[in-house]
Amino acid sequence: MRLILAGCEYSGTTTLAHAIDDWMEANMGVRFSLIHDHYQVPHTSGHPDDTTPEERRQIMALSPKIKEMVQRHSIYYHVQPGSFDVPDWMVIGLHVEDSVYGPLYFGYGADGKPHDRKVVSMQVERAIMRFAPDTVLVHVKAAPDVIVRRMKEKPHEDGVVREKDVPTVLRLFEEACARSTLRGKITLDTGTATVQQTVAEFAKKIERYLTDTDRLRILAHRALNG
Repeated sequence: MRLILAGCEYSGTTTLAHAIDDWMEANMGVRFSLIHDHYQVPHTSGHPDDTTPEERRQIMALSPKIKEMVQRHSIYYHVQPGSFDVPDWMVIGLHVEDSVYGPLYFGYGADGKPHDRKVVSMQVERAIMRFAPDTVLVHVKAAPDVIVRRMKEKPHEDGVVREKDVPTVLRLFEEACARSTLRGKITLDTGTATVQQTVAEFAKKIERYLTDTDRLRILAHRALNG
């Protein structure tokens, strides 16, 4: 199973990623070897991010040109042929997140500018479609008031999205996911559902995109575990 989870900060992408990993273990007897969750400046390293506060301050002090280069190189690195040698691959954000936050907050990738993120996104997706056409884009969303409430209740360290921008960011993610050329797409709304309910919805919606390997693992796991 190969998944890209993308959505506005506080929509629940990281929580859902780990819940899906648990679902994989319960239904297939395997887990994702890594969950790549390091595409949101200044959180750009580790699984998940392992940069120190001082390192994050240094990243934020970088010029837009350097921020852009670091993100682009990291994204390209993760869609090389070797990334897809195994049947399972999960990333959070990747090019979709970068295409929203780069132009809005970090001064790079705007339409018609060098390394326009709409163009970069197409290049990234061409690589994904060549080497892993079974990849599914999971758009994780929630209503603006839910995002704002979560933001206030449990603010993220070095969070990116500003309260006043929430409607805009949600719209930009909606547009980016709609623009995606990936064949497999599903949408999950975490605003009124529990994590368990959202995973159940995921299980139902991912059914049509399961690979032969996925289906065989599910059958084998059921046979071995009754």
